[in-house]
Amino acid sequence: MTNQLPVRLEIIPTDGIVAKVQTYVSAKSTLTVTCLPHHGVETTVRASVQLGRLGYKVIPHLAARSIESRAQLARMLRDCEAAGITEVFAIGGDAPEAAGPYGSSGRLIEDIADLTGGTMAIGVAGYPEGHPKCNELQMLDALLEKQHLASNVVTQMCFSAPRIGWYAELLRREGVDLPIWAGVAGAVPRAKLIALATKIGVGPSLKFLNRKGPLARGLLNAGSYSSRSLVSELAAIDPAPAGIHLYTFNNVETQPAMTWSDGADAKAS
Repeated sequence: MTNQLPVRLEIIPTDGIVAKVQTYVSAKSTLTVTCLPHHGVETTVRASVQLGRLGYKVIPHLAARSIESRAQLARMLRDCEAAGITEVFAIGGDAPEAAGPYGSSGRLIEDIADLTGGTMAIGVAGYPEGHPKCNELQMLDALLEKQHLASNVVTQMCFSAPRIGWYAELLRREGVDLPIWAGVAGAVPRAKLIALATKIGVGPSLKFLNRKGPLARGLLNAGSYSSRSLVSELAAIDPAPAGIHLYTFNNVETQPAMTWSDGADAKAS
């Protein structure tokens, strides 16, 4: 897969993922490390620090509702800075209840900016197809409130270039002038992709996976999804996204070889 957009590879901090990344992913690559409730934010930061010390550019996800205190946040940010990490991704998180003072990403972003003196770049989430727990107006208002402290928007996983283009136009029209990274699924088995996408609230753009026509056949290879055509479409829209945020689901060894404008590439195809 080749295009002129930079890429970030999202991984999950499971056991063995650092060694797996070292085997299959070039040290020139940018990685984002997700934060799930059952793993916890400390696991995310620990994996991120390990990868940062190995030379990767790393963006840890900091889930607000998983952070127990401002002191814990300060310590994690110090650890990240010591490992050369210059950007984080701030989200509310999927934990049912807040473990500490951060019920949403808004206050978390303010504290990150305060604790780092504004030197840490902060990415925030965008939802082209809505959010399973909030309506579109609520999500837009929340983004407008925190954009002054944010450095970029990363969209939820989406399978439609026109929808992502529409969302970018909406944000610009409403006064959100941040670079937008398009969330795209990497090579992953069809059944797993449908289950995961449904869980996180992906909407109409997911329906093509249940089709049996030539479009679906072109996107599914031996039962696995391919984002080749979607990435090509995204590179062609005007304005194009700032880059591709590739959800790998830790299948880093199955991602196609990539050449990107920032020099990131995969070691194996």
